Amino acid sequence: MKKFMDEDFLLSNDVAKKLYFDYAANCPIIDYHCHIDAKEIAENRRFENITKLWLGTDHYKWRYMRSMGVDEAFITGDASDKEKFIKWIEVLSTAIGNPLYHWSHMELKKYFGFEGYVKKENAEELWNLCNKRLEEADFCARGIIEKSNVSILATTDDPADSLEYHINLSKDPSFKCRVLPAFRPDNALAINKENYLEYLKRLSDVCGFKIDSFDAFKKALASRIDFFKENGCRIADHGLTYIPYKPIGEKEANVLLKKRLNNILPSDEETEKFQTAVLTFLHSYYRESGIVSQLHFGCKRDNNSDMFEKIGPNTGFDCIASETSGDTLANFLDMLNRENALGKMIIYSLNPNDNDIIDTIMSCFQDDEAVCKIQHGSAWWFNDNKTGMEKHLNSLANNTNLSGFVGMLTDSRSFVSYTRHEYFRRILCNYIGTLVEKGEFPEDYDILGEIIQNISFKNALNYFGF
Repeated sequence: MKKFMDEDFLLSNDVAKKLYFDYAANCPIIDYHCHIDAKEIAENRRFENITKLWLGTDHYKWRYMRSMGVDEAFITGDASDKEKFIKWIEVLSTAIGNPLYHWSHMELKKYFGFEGYVKKENAEELWNLCNKRLEEADFCARGIIEKSNVSILATTDDPADSLEYHINLSKDPSFKCRVLPAFRPDNALAINKENYLEYLKRLSDVCGFKIDSFDAFKKALASRIDFFKENGCRIADHGLTYIPYKPIGEKEANVLLKKRLNNILPSDEETEKFQTAVLTFLHSYYRESGIVSQLHFGCKRDNNSDMFEKIGPNTGFDCIASETSGDTLANFLDMLNRENALGKMIIYSLNPNDNDIIDTIMSCFQDDEAVCKIQHGSAWWFNDNKTGMEKHLNSLANNTNLSGFVGMLTDSRSFVSYTRHEYFRRILCNYIGTLVEKGEFPEDYDILGEIIQNISFKNALNYFGF
């Protein structure tokens, strides 16, 4: 029987072990999409205890605790931090088959030196071990990032953000990791939201002129993209329920915005038309500016309305959407391509049924601008587990160019989630090593090593122009 999570964890053959230890393990990390707050890095946050670091914003863990019948007081409620941690350890001990079991043990081992396995009886021991480690000088936000071998980190930032903390970090030579902003204009597209006019006022204030037309709106977005780029931005990101595709002219877009400025909420069709117009403009400007676009879709959010009202969004009440955006995605890419507005783009769907659809669609729009100019982003959110990653890699290999893939990201708010890159690299090396072991690819380490290092690090470095 194989030992529990030993050094060969997830590596089932000799080729996989060689690929991981000789080529993947020591590659720096480029975390090109995460939700860490740049303020916490700039201020070099220290964590009061392990609960603040490990459970404070982790809705993956919260979902599992709820599935175990844990009272909300121990999740997001008023129980003490120690009580919350003890409760988490109690339920984690039975999380068989869940990626949280692997992730948590990897984090405990890498950052806290814990070599055993979690059980109810050692909850107090773990509380003391982790908190003692947190008292050490290097166990701060920047220290954790440096220990994780992160060379570049891209946050997620609204167009109206000041980027003051990114600017401060860029002037600090003592911190080697580059912390870059990513342009996330979801609020600018949300014309159907009740607070949209408040957001336009905020955007107007930061731009220094009134947004009273679609032309002014475009000018505002362009000015913020320019500002972001001046401060290191190379990536945009869009969180969408689905890919909208209802093309309209600029006159109609102006009419829709004017209606909204007069406090008239748009219909669903009008919302989709406006969003299509905004996304079309943005992607044209992204291409002109050398910005890589990311499209995240396929998520149905905030399904438990009672809990949304109590504790708000991003608290563990989202799910995979059943509808697919295959046809509209193909149409949207074709429209951008016709208008010479299709630059580098990474496409993610939360629905794993979209894997083959995305891979075959994006292959219709590749060209000599870049290797894998259109990318299928890494297995995302509910798919960043062993099964989801293997399905994603298999679809990439079957339908397109796995060797050109830009690799893993954390998509996380946690400073200790960088073990997910190790998790991914082990799964990648095992996937490719198994092909070699089966005689489906030659055991040529000049080729294999280059593929592994490219996917682990170099492809992202080149693709984003870092």
